[in-house]
Amino acid sequence: MKRILFPTDFSEVATNAFVHALEFAHAVNGEIIVLHSYDLPPIDDQFFPENFNEVYDTMELAHFDLFKEEIPKLRTLMEEHHYDTIKMTHRLMEGNLAVNIKKAVQDDAIDLVIMGTSSAAEWEAVFAGSNSGAVILNLNVPMLCVPAGVKYKKIHTIGFVTHYRTEDCKALQTTMSIASLLDAKVKCLYIKNHTTLVTSEVISTWDNEFKDAPVTFFTIQSDQIKQVTLDFIANHQIDVLSMLTYKSNFFEAMFVPSYAEKTPSDIQIPVLALHA
Repeated sequence: MKRILFPTDFSEVATNAFVHALEFAHAVNGEIIVLHSYDLPPIDDQFFPENFNEVYDTMELAHFDLFKEEIPKLRTLMEEHHYDTIKMTHRLMEGNLAVNIKKAVQDDAIDLVIMGTSSAAEWEAVFAGSNSGAVILNLNVPMLCVPAGVKYKKIHTIGFVTHYRTEDCKALQTTMSIASLLDAKVKCLYIKNHTTLVTSEVISTWDNEFKDAPVTFFTIQSDQIKQVTLDFIANHQIDVLSMLTYKSNFFEAMFVPSYAEKTPSDIQIPVLALHA
């Protein structure tokens, strides 16, 4: 967890998430790679036969100037939090945000992505509607998503949602590894409803496998999955909720706000999305 990718559109929401990235980098003695991705609008060259390239060059220069203007503000924020010794490098990439994040993860050997959610148009294309979780579902590294307005607080407890599937076991181990770096504990939630197929033998196997690990298991019987999860977060003082990306519908319903209605998300803590 040494190399952290921080995608930003330099909005207030993204800057808020930068504080989370700083705190995580400080905790794990890591570094931050700042990514600003931008799309150039399509232009029909038949209307600009003579200065077509100049038009595009001007647009690219505008993004470059924005990048040069905003990076010092992040540096100032680092100094204000006394984290100016953290190594920070930068990437400015033209193209689709999801594609650029994936490329940066590969090229820079990223261990963790930390980003905020906002209503800016480019970010809506990633998180809203049918494209919900487009970035998350295509990454092979963990991604910490910070909802708008959620301020950083020290992570003491990480909640993990499980269905006791085989892939959940690996994800729980990843979650515990991250918790260990942060000196945090893990609480694992299983919601047993009328469609549950998990046997008591499977649960016992997990209990035995993790009996010496710093994790506590909770089973709650209910069909009200959303409300039970929210109650679990509140009652157990969960600071970060960890879940696998195969629960994408659950993720969308609880974490991704409806931009059409401008309603806030239900989960007002960061979500650690893990690739299944």
